[in-house]
Amino acid sequence: MLLLISLLFGYSIFPSSSPVVDIRHSGGFFSPPWYPTPPGGTTKTWETSYKKASALVSQMTLVEKVNITTGLGWAMGLCLGNTGPVPRLGFPSLCLQDAPLGVRNADKITSFPAGITVAGTWDKELMRKRGEALGVEFKGKGVHVALGPCMGPIGKLPAGGRNWEGFGADPYLQGAASFETVVGIQSQGVIATAKHYIGNEQEHFRQESKGYAAISSNIDDRALHEVYLWPFQDSVKAGVGAVMCSYQKVNNSAACQNSWLQNHVLKDELGFQGFIMSDWLAQMSGVASVLAGLDMTMPGDGDKWDERNPMLGPRLTEAVLNTSVPIDRLNDMATRIVAAWYQLGQDRGYPDVNFSSWTKDTIGKIYTGSHEPPEGVVNKHINVMGDHPNLTRKIAAEAIALLKNDRKTLPLKKPLKIGVYGEDAALAEPGGANVCEDRACNQGTLAVGWGSGTTDFEYLIDPLSAIKKKVESYGGTVTSILQNNNIQSISESAKKQDVCLVFVNADSGEAYKTWADVKADRPDLNAQKGGDELVLAVANNCENTVVVVHSVGPITMEKWVQKPNGNALVDVLWGDVNPSGKLPYTIGKSLSDYGSSAQIITNPTPQPQQDFSDGIFIDYRHFDKEGIEPRYEFGFGLSYTTFSYGRLSKTIKAPITPYPARRHPPESQPPVYNSTIPNPSEATFPPGFNKINRMIYPWLDPTNIIIKGPYPYPDGYNTPQRPSEAGGTEGGNPSLWDVLVEISLTIKNTGNIAGAEAAQLYLEFPQNTPIPFPKRQLRGFQKVYLQPGESKEVKFELTRRDLSYWSVTRQNWVIPPPGFGFGVGASSRKIFSRAHIYCEPEKSDDRE
Repeated sequence: MLLLISLLFGYSIFPSSSPVVDIRHSGGFFSPPWYPTPPGGTTKTWETSYKKASALVSQMTLVEKVNITTGLGWAMGLCLGNTGPVPRLGFPSLCLQDAPLGVRNADKITSFPAGITVAGTWDKELMRKRGEALGVEFKGKGVHVALGPCMGPIGKLPAGGRNWEGFGADPYLQGAASFETVVGIQSQGVIATAKHYIGNEQEHFRQESKGYAAISSNIDDRALHEVYLWPFQDSVKAGVGAVMCSYQKVNNSAACQNSWLQNHVLKDELGFQGFIMSDWLAQMSGVASVLAGLDMTMPGDGDKWDERNPMLGPRLTEAVLNTSVPIDRLNDMATRIVAAWYQLGQDRGYPDVNFSSWTKDTIGKIYTGSHEPPEGVVNKHINVMGDHPNLTRKIAAEAIALLKNDRKTLPLKKPLKIGVYGEDAALAEPGGANVCEDRACNQGTLAVGWGSGTTDFEYLIDPLSAIKKKVESYGGTVTSILQNNNIQSISESAKKQDVCLVFVNADSGEAYKTWADVKADRPDLNAQKGGDELVLAVANNCENTVVVVHSVGPITMEKWVQKPNGNALVDVLWGDVNPSGKLPYTIGKSLSDYGSSAQIITNPTPQPQQDFSDGIFIDYRHFDKEGIEPRYEFGFGLSYTTFSYGRLSKTIKAPITPYPARRHPPESQPPVYNSTIPNPSEATFPPGFNKINRMIYPWLDPTNIIIKGPYPYPDGYNTPQRPSEAGGTEGGNPSLWDVLVEISLTIKNTGNIAGAEAAQLYLEFPQNTPIPFPKRQLRGFQKVYLQPGESKEVKFELTRRDLSYWSVTRQNWVIPPPGFGFGVGASSRKIFSRAHIYCEPEKSDDRE
């Protein structure tokens, strides 16, 4: 019998751990201009912080304002990103640090489960607790800005290299997890960062290189809003303090200088009050990026690592003095950054940075990138882990998705002879948990993908060690063969075992590193390092085979999944934990099942183009639309017990009218500053100033010649823009968040083992209409824990946004007639209870 468990990195035994497409435009994909940048300070929730920020910024000189918008240069501070300070006013150099799953390059920290793992729990409480724990550790290390959570890529491409950093291939699931994570991180006083904004779905060609430009993600307006923007909107609603723009282009405009995306969509429509930073070297211009809404550049260097040819810093000082950047824009940039600092309470007793990203030694260079003294204490080795390893273990155990359990072999009883097979079962030898820099190789047990989203493991308990400890506790024996290609020995050994555990994996990561034939994005969805052959060698010779998959995303299993022989880990294998994880993506039978638009573009051209022609139909929506039977559907996962679903009860909480309320005037007024441009002499280096070698400064040399404009602003800069009717405050029009419908039902544990069920609510729009809709789309989930025979009521609240689609013609959210269905079940294809609601017919109004 074959048993299958998808571990989504399987942390259960690791205790440490738009742009728009304008169809009226014949030129194809483009982003229309939208200027100027809307100023921050328009919402009640940030009003106090903006008043404080205004009082501080009004005292700053031109160069001091520039200084806080610009990184000091690569490795010119203790953190991966460091802004310039304003010492005389008590404003510090801000520390910006990866990663979405823990404090990168630091010691005495927890390596938390990756985003894809926490998504597999389908548990909002655990998502929030993980965010809180992340906040505790970032603050404990003195980090002001945590560079996470990651909600882009969303997982449109199943082989995408960084999918594992996010929360699964559905916008609602991504949005719910992002919201809880942002709230959790920021509850501890740390600024969270929603990234990567937006459409960064593959690693190939994400940046300009010799022979080709950065790839353009070409996204239509509806798909932008309903899929890719959705989790960012949830993050802004949560009050996120920072957004990171991405490397690639969107509709042929660089994401970090895309005025439609940054000025219109993010700052006007979504009402974002924080600051936009570039990804590291993602900025492709100076003045153009600033006018398009960029507020901070990281790490300060130009477009090449460690180059010290900044696009902001002294160039921004020049631009303001010569009027190519309005001083009001600089004032808004500085105010947004300072307001976020106040909003999170970082002006009150915030700890200093107490670690170095560049060495684990106690003593080291203060400015590593200068290659010169001084030296001092750079690592205080403060332990910030607390009880977080226990939380990590709980999250990982609850993320384990049991996919197949023939003849109820799991949970295991006490088999005396267990065979463990595959390199993924143990730590790499030599090298251990941190075998490769930034985890950029597939050696030993796979716990994370690779790249800037990783941490250094304090410790990592591999599956084989944990299994041995468990089996030896009751007198059993474990035989292990860890070389995947030792097929003959594995086949012979497997015949002698009561139970065989075979470990396979698939790895990927970020573009600055490659491993074997995996150039960040996976070339296919196969198990790596001969995993399929390994499974067959065991399954063909062992009656009770358990396949354990550690993977960054879906893998194809067709060569062995139907063997009459399955997948899990110690807590789950022996039944100490009843599996309750669900897949946060669809597992297809082949890569082609996901559609032609879901393939990685790997052939270089001078201007790479990735057309998102699948629109809103990604992952399970695509499978449903095309009538393709997946191997395991989105949301699927088995339990050791069984559950029944009662009848749905629906309550209309407010009228289901087609349109949201009209946009309200701003809740608060932005700060107003003196717009006088200072004399250029005030922006030169102070007399006798001692420069630190290779530091980026905002001052100019006396030899700089300033020639004032007029300068040609971008096309459309002086065209009056109408504020979006979908906007109004943080997260958009407030009425989008009104609860219109409440759905409730009772779930009962009908088995004899305590367990948890993640009930999922899917919205079913009318089909065969002029406006295409997915057959179903996730609009709610709740995890409920039940003892045998116990019943509990589960409630889902649906907002106006949940019930709406994005109308490209109205540029607003609209609830379509005549109504919609609701289905609640255990996965996207296992719906057990249904209901239907009618809504008011769409009618014209003077907003058209």
